[in-house]
Amino acid sequence: MTTVTRGGGPRSMGASLLDQVLAETVDPAYAQAAAARAERAAAGVVAPPSRGRWAQVAVALTMAVAGVLAAVTYDQAAAGAQGREEVRAVLVADIEQDSETTDVLAAQLEELQVQVTAARDDELAATSDGRRALDALTDAELGAAVLPVSGPGLLVTLANAEPDADSDPVGGAGEEDPRGRVRDGDLQLVVNALWAAGAEAVAINGQRLGPTTAIRFAGEAVLVDFRPVTNPYLISAIGDPDTLRSRFLGSPEVGALAVISESFGLRFEFAQEDELAVPAGSSLELRAARPVSGGSGADAGDPTGVPAPDDTPGG
Repeated sequence: MTTVTRGGGPRSMGASLLDQVLAETVDPAYAQAAAARAERAAAGVVAPPSRGRWAQVAVALTMAVAGVLAAVTYDQAAAGAQGREEVRAVLVADIEQDSETTDVLAAQLEELQVQVTAARDDELAATSDGRRALDALTDAELGAAVLPVSGPGLLVTLANAEPDADSDPVGGAGEEDPRGRVRDGDLQLVVNALWAAGAEAVAINGQRLGPTTAIRFAGEAVLVDFRPVTNPYLISAIGDPDTLRSRFLGSPEVGALAVISESFGLRFEFAQEDELAVPAGSSLELRAARPVSGGSGADAGDPTGVPAPDDTPGG
């Protein structure tokens, strides 16, 4: 397309636009704004801040507020952590002090019990009736597991299966199979077999078993008389070693445990020992008692004081 201009030949539309761009390097609106700023400056009028400056101010204020909040949060967190550490330190100190006090009292109680027992034995040994009562009392205390016992016996070891190293050829250790862990039922099998074989006293990792002792599995720990014992489990049984060994190996409980051990890799060992020692167990708590009385309605020969049944026909 061409246009006709005065005083010359035809010009292209592209050349006309190029001349206009070169002639007007500044947009008219920008030029008007610049002129207005120059006039205000000449008149001494201060121009209000532009929208861009307001945005910069807002961003700066936001960053400042965020910084203040972060500093306050950090100070509060640090103060809270310091407070928790102080409380924890106080609690640890209280626990240590109470533990020391408990140990001292336990030692004093044990010493007093020894003195009382010695005085009681001396008094009972002074007469023939007292000696018979002392023998009966000793048998009862042995049955209640409140006296320490030492002598020959059988030592049984029960331990968890070793992890399979083939599962981790690089590190040489593998994940433990939960089926290879010693459970409360396994210990119960061993203990029952030892009692049936004629054991006079039994302990697991130094925890004496009495007539009311329970062996339980709580979470990942085995509890003996509500006290945790850990792997490996050493079961000490006082008694004639030869008799214990033969009866123990011939019991069905040991046969079942041998199958479990072979199936899941439990370590199950036993050995005769010339000298074993098991500590005294916890004293039994007296919950109920009945006085021995020879009064009316009671049989004087019956230590329980319960009246004898009437054997008269027709009652």
